[in-house]
Amino acid sequence: MNDLTIRAVRTTLLRMPWANDPWMKGHALGPMRELVVVELETASGITGMGYLHLLTLPLQRTIACCIEEAMAPQVIGRSATEVEGIWQDLWRMTVTGGRGGVTMMAQSAIDIALWDILGKSAGLPLHRLWGHVRSEIPVYGSGCFRGALGEGMAAKAGHFADAGYKAIKMQAAHIGDWRQDVRNLRLVRDTVGHDVEIMIDINMGWTADQAIIAGRAFQDYDPYWIEEPVLPDDYAGYLRCAEALTTRVVGGETHFGRADLKPFLQNPRLPILQPDPMRGGLTELRKIATVAETWGMTIAPHLFPELNVHLLASIPNAAWAEQMGLLDDLWVEHPRIEAGMIHAPETPGHGLAFKPEVLLDFALA
Repeated sequence: MNDLTIRAVRTTLLRMPWANDPWMKGHALGPMRELVVVELETASGITGMGYLHLLTLPLQRTIACCIEEAMAPQVIGRSATEVEGIWQDLWRMTVTGGRGGVTMMAQSAIDIALWDILGKSAGLPLHRLWGHVRSEIPVYGSGCFRGALGEGMAAKAGHFADAGYKAIKMQAAHIGDWRQDVRNLRLVRDTVGHDVEIMIDINMGWTADQAIIAGRAFQDYDPYWIEEPVLPDDYAGYLRCAEALTTRVVGGETHFGRADLKPFLQNPRLPILQPDPMRGGLTELRKIATVAETWGMTIAPHLFPELNVHLLASIPNAAWAEQMGLLDDLWVEHPRIEAGMIHAPETPGHGLAFKPEVLLDFALA
C-alpha cells in the first residue's frame, strides 16, 4: 500500500503570454496569464498537482504566501487520504480572516492536488473514483468577447458552430448601451441560426432593473441563459431578474462555496449554478452539486473544463462544460472535445500535467 503521508508542499508561480490565437481578440483578461501551481509530494513518491488561473486577479504572490505561510505547515505530515479533514481544518484555521477570498483560493489549490494524489494512488480518474455517471458532457464555446464588437463576436460564434458546438456564449454590458447589446445578439443569432444555443454573460455589469429591461429585449432572439446579471452579493437582484424574465438567469462563479450560494439554494429560482473550482476546490464543488440536485438545479461550472469534466462526469445533474481554451496549449494532454462534447479522460487522478517547457520557461523566481 502506498504511504500517502505528505512530506513536501511546493508552490510555483507561472506568468506567460497568451497563446497566439486570433480568436482571443477583444479579451479583457490582462496582458499575461498568471497561475499558482501547488504540488504535494507523498512519502511513496506520488505527487499531486493543483492550480489556480487568476485571470484579472492581481494576487498571485499573496495566494502563494498564504499557502506557504499558513497552510503548508498544517498539511505536511498528514495523509493525503484526509481530504475532508484537511479542508475543514484549513477553513476553520483561517475563518476569522477568510471565509472566502485568498484563503479559500489557497486551500482550493491544495484540495485539487489532494484529489489528484488519491486518484493516482487508486489508479482511477477522479470521475470513476467518485462514481462514474457518463463519459461525455455537452460543452459550449465561450469567449465571444465584447471587445471584439458585434461583428467579432458573431464571427467567433460562427467559428464554434462550424466546429460542431451546439452552444456558444457571448458577452454583453460594460459598453454603456444595452440597445447595442441587443443588436449584437441579433448579429450572433443571424450567424449561428436557430439550432445553436446562445448564452449571454453580463459579467456583473448591470443593476437588476437594467438587466430586466435588456433581458426582455433579448427574449426576441431566444437566448439560453443570462449569466451574472448583477454583483454577487445582490441576491435580491438575482431573484428579481429570475422572477421577471422567462430566460434562465444563472450565476455562482464569483461565490465562495456553499455558504455563499446558500440564498440561491434556499430560493431555487436559478435553474443552473456555475461554481468555480478556485472557490472551494473539488471537495466543495461536489457538495454544491449534491445540494443543488436536491432542489432540481443543474451544474455548469465556471471555466477549467480540463478539471471540471471529472465533476460533470460523476454527478447526475451535470448541464454544461465551458470551453474558452485559455490554458489548452499548456497541457501535455487535454480532454478530447469533438462534436460539441467533452470526453472524460481515463488517466488516473485529474490527468493533467504541464508541459516541461512551461514550467522551465515561465516560472517566476
